[in-house]
Amino acid sequence: MRIEAKDLSFTYSKKSKDLAVHAIDKVSLTIEDGEFFGIIGQTGSGKSTFVQHLNALIRVQKGGGALTVGEYDLTDKKCDFKALRSKVGMVFQYPEYQLFAETVFDDVAFGLKNFFPNLSEQEKTQKVATALDLVGLDYAKIKDKSPFELSGGQKRRVAIAGVIVTKPEILVLDEPVAGLDPQGKIEFIELLHKLHKEFVKTIIIVSHDMDIVSEHCTKVAVFSEGKVIRTGTPKEVFTNADILLEKGLDLPLTASLTGALGDKFDNDFTVDDFVDKVASLLGGNE
Repeated sequence: MRIEAKDLSFTYSKKSKDLAVHAIDKVSLTIEDGEFFGIIGQTGSGKSTFVQHLNALIRVQKGGGALTVGEYDLTDKKCDFKALRSKVGMVFQYPEYQLFAETVFDDVAFGLKNFFPNLSEQEKTQKVATALDLVGLDYAKIKDKSPFELSGGQKRRVAIAGVIVTKPEILVLDEPVAGLDPQGKIEFIELLHKLHKEFVKTIIIVSHDMDIVSEHCTKVAVFSEGKVIRTGTPKEVFTNADILLEKGLDLPLTASLTGALGDKFDNDFTVDDFVDKVASLLGGNE
């Protein structure tokens, strides 16, 4: 499902002159089917407002531009928003706080009841088991447990299972590694790559972690003051360090080190490529 926004704008408290906040301002952005897409920017830059438009948690305002997600025109009042939301899964920051049911099974199955009420119990069980298996949890051992008795990492995985159980084509995650230790970050990103490879066509992450964005995303969009100021591959985006630093953004460690090594040191800002290029450079100087 291709995402295309044209001059998309949104104002909170639009009818109030004193309270109106222009969250996004004429954003034009295309996210192709199959991307592992990163969205970065300071707090208040419009990132979260933009992604919440993608499954109509925030509706496109009248005169607020155009937005299509696959076959769905989100400016059309007749758009099937329920069907759209089954195709675009949204995972908020600290998703474990979204858990609410008495058992893991009921929590994961909740989306199925909303979007596919006519599923048989057998079909529902199969889909819940598949979702839990995909996030690395043993269905038989965990299905009857209370989600609140699980470890923090298990809770986050159950929350993800509850979103992917409807088999969305697009998965949007807002600060997906927030609060995780370094090993937890590695394991969670590995999970996202597994989902991207096996289950979800497009993954979009909103993140302040520039190292993760540079290492794992195929494309990046930079938001600032409600606008998209730069898009491209991580290399294209992070090469222009001055622009990002002016906007109060950090750089990936590989980009900072590359800048220190000079313009002639070329790499794509992934750790593997950076290390290979350094090894090659050192080998050439022996």
